Amino acid sequence: MSADPGRLARVLGCRFREKRLLVQALTHRSVPGENNERLEFLGDALIGFVIADVIWERCPDADEGRLSRLRASLVKRESLAALARDMHLGDYLRLGAGEARAGGHARESILADALEAVFAAVYLDLGFVSARHVILSVFRDSLDRILASAISKDPKTRLQELLQRDKRPLPTYEVLQVKGSDHAQHFEVRCMLADVGEETDGEGTSRRRAEQQAAERMLRLLAVEAGVQVVPD
Repeated sequence: MSADPGRLARVLGCRFREKRLLVQALTHRSVPGENNERLEFLGDALIGFVIADVIWERCPDADEGRLSRLRASLVKRESLAALARDMHLGDYLRLGAGEARAGGHARESILADALEAVFAAVYLDLGFVSARHVILSVFRDSLDRILASAISKDPKTRLQELLQRDKRPLPTYEVLQVKGSDHAQHFEVRCMLADVGEETDGEGTSRRRAEQQAAERMLRLLAVEAGVQVVPD
């Protein structure tokens, strides 16, 4: 028998007006009647936006690729399922008899989908501000951990430290081109390693952003040449 959804609402700090929405969010498609599949769809988009908004704000020097990798690491199925386990979300799920016997309460995909659906239920019942608050409260530790790592050392700093460690010359940066008006400039920059003749380019709306992208690409190039598996930042 599933735990009382009201207890989950209290854990989330929510007082649902339409309690049926939370029940629906916790109902797997193996149960006849309304289930959480449509809510999953909405919750997936909601989580993606809220997390993207936060990392955009807290990582002002990250380019589009880095922002995408950070978001993906937070909202991927494995991450969502881990958060759901921490909340004991499986205790509240309504599963068909066969799915329950097969261990559906602990299945990664079911947990991740249910968490998305729960966030969607909060949004539909209490609005975006409440949903954002709940999402960020659930993601708080994961966000802080990943963003602390991402923000602590930017690519230029990491590249410099890597070269210093190996007693190699420091990189040089050259502005290749500046396009646009004074108030909407676009920079193209090259990062160069004189000892091996390696070069990588970067671009951005400021010289700093362009240099950071070029340094990030140089770090990845060096990792590939060293045979190191490149882990998304």
